[in-house]
Amino acid sequence: MPVSRVPVVPGGSALDDLGVRLHDGGGTLRVWSGNASSMELVVFDATDLDWVTDQAALERRPGGVWEVTSALLQPGTRYAVRVGGPHGPGNTFNPETLLLDPYAKGLAQGHGYQEWRSVVIVDGFDWGNTSKPRIPLDRTVIYEGHLKGMTKRHPEVPPALHGTYAGLAHPAMIEHFHALGITSVELLPVHAFVPEPRLLERGLTNYWGYNTLNYFTPHAAYATEDARKRGPEAIIAEFKGMVKLLHEAGLEVILDVVYNHTSEEGIGGPRSSLRGIDNASYYRQDGNGVYIDTTGCGNTLDTSTDAGARLVLDSLRYWAEEMQIDGFRFDLATAIARDAAHTYNPEHPLLRAIAADPVLADTKLIAEPWDVGLGGWQTGNFPTGWHEWNDRYRDRVRNFWLSDIDYARRASAPVGIGGFATRLAGSSNTFSEERGPLASINFVTAHDGFTLHDLVSYDVKHNEANGENNRDGADTNRAFNHGVEGPTDDPAILAARRKAMRNLLGTVLLSAGIPMLTAGDEVGRTQRGNNNAYAQDSPLTWLGWDLEPWQEDLRAHVTRLIRLRQENPALRPSRYARLGEHIPNASVMDWYDQNGETMEPGQWNDPGNRTLQYVAASTPDTEAANRILLIVHGTEAPIDVRLPLEIDGANRFVSLWSSADEHPSAHAEVFEPGDVLSVPGTSMRLFRVE
Repeated sequence: MPVSRVPVVPGGSALDDLGVRLHDGGGTLRVWSGNASSMELVVFDATDLDWVTDQAALERRPGGVWEVTSALLQPGTRYAVRVGGPHGPGNTFNPETLLLDPYAKGLAQGHGYQEWRSVVIVDGFDWGNTSKPRIPLDRTVIYEGHLKGMTKRHPEVPPALHGTYAGLAHPAMIEHFHALGITSVELLPVHAFVPEPRLLERGLTNYWGYNTLNYFTPHAAYATEDARKRGPEAIIAEFKGMVKLLHEAGLEVILDVVYNHTSEEGIGGPRSSLRGIDNASYYRQDGNGVYIDTTGCGNTLDTSTDAGARLVLDSLRYWAEEMQIDGFRFDLATAIARDAAHTYNPEHPLLRAIAADPVLADTKLIAEPWDVGLGGWQTGNFPTGWHEWNDRYRDRVRNFWLSDIDYARRASAPVGIGGFATRLAGSSNTFSEERGPLASINFVTAHDGFTLHDLVSYDVKHNEANGENNRDGADTNRAFNHGVEGPTDDPAILAARRKAMRNLLGTVLLSAGIPMLTAGDEVGRTQRGNNNAYAQDSPLTWLGWDLEPWQEDLRAHVTRLIRLRQENPALRPSRYARLGEHIPNASVMDWYDQNGETMEPGQWNDPGNRTLQYVAASTPDTEAANRILLIVHGTEAPIDVRLPLEIDGANRFVSLWSSADEHPSAHAEVFEPGDVLSVPGTSMRLFRVE
């Protein structure tokens, strides 16, 4: 069923044109507050943000919007609002507090932690003939990374561009992305954010950026020094320049967005914008004004109100249209889809509005389908048109290649191969037939948690550097150190770890669904066992570019796997197959055991059977048909595998890739049906069926 594109706009026309709109002779500022009793525009000197140069009252308009038209509002004007209102549960008005316009397109910072001012911006940028790449979903390969961390140490990026928007679009980075074969760069938050006071007190900072100050402004610290000196408009121009260059290179830009909470934290935390404008309407709370926190960050944005939902929708529209962003990954997305009773609702008006909005029609929408509130885990339950981080996939794949192997060394493997096979084939037990396998974002690591290298090198987290006595971060990681915790010189352990990384990467890139890689995993980047490095802005979290031979080999495997994925449509179906029917763009799947015989029902969950042969035949409508065979062997003992005899029309199997190789083989071995192969322990092998 196609997604409706009939516009459904929270608040209707009453909430149109919030923020500043310039016109001849000045501008008009519109700010929503349903509970305020007064509102005032405060204008500051361009260089001294403590010097108030003028003021003007806003008048209340229908729908709770406050408005002023004034010659004071000119390009570059630094301004804030003061808001007065009643006292009582839920209200926190203080007419002396200087507050940011929630719709401000630019920000200026003074000397204090909370000394921020809104800035009037003139939109405009020469995009030339550049357009969004619009990568088809089945060909999308996402590369999740930190904007600063990816370029901070790159030797070919000029030092002045290290850690910046301009640096990410430098030819050296574009060459890196192209060489890997990824199609879409997903950036950790780049909305303006601030570190929490508690981190500053410990001499740390919020490196990841999940602490949003404003939803319309790019983070200034990621701009070059020259752009920062020239002001907010130059910062925006640098951001747009980055997007333009990446688009010209055929690369998409996806933003990780944090609409579930803000940097104002809990009551008593910083009061910078929404709390002072209309706390009762913008944040979830009970009848006594106590915050209902489903994010673990002190507050939760209340998207059950028109104003809260419209803030999110308008921000998305701005970034998709004005900034030309290709997609969004919604942090703790369950939180933005909770209704007035604080219950998750897949038919939430905001979700429907996003899916129906014409500006967002071709935008990739990715949910992190959980939060920390009651009923917060919603994997598989987002509506059509959304894709989801598939934590069930992550956990099953980690179990199969890591914790199961760890357990088997002490006893025997705890489970069979059935659950793993379901994930490999597109997680049809999680996503509806209507949504199909591309609803699943397949990953085994992300910014949050162990890196790939650390997942195979540590059994437990080592987060002491975060200053919380190792209490922070996940305790259940499904990791396996392969015999020694952390660094080792043991060649056998190091070889086992390298193969485990290849198995995990191979699984992600050969599974049905949309694969996501974490930047640096392609070269085995380590964070020395820190699985919650959100506060570490240092070489610990920055990508290294001086690679050892084994890292070059690992990167070569990733490059080979991505290329094979693109060359073989059988690996990237967009629909689930249906027995006995021809379904376009599905992959018809057959399953064989180690003897080349069709898998029997009892074999799927038998812990003694962790070997299978997976045959997928594509049914494309625009590409040539193709078939692949993938052998998966999930125990450490080697095994002999007989290639199937009964595949119709199969005359030979051409070897394409093996996780057992330290470096991808340049020689394509050819085998015939019925041939017996010696398969090393815990390994995968891919063939094209001809």
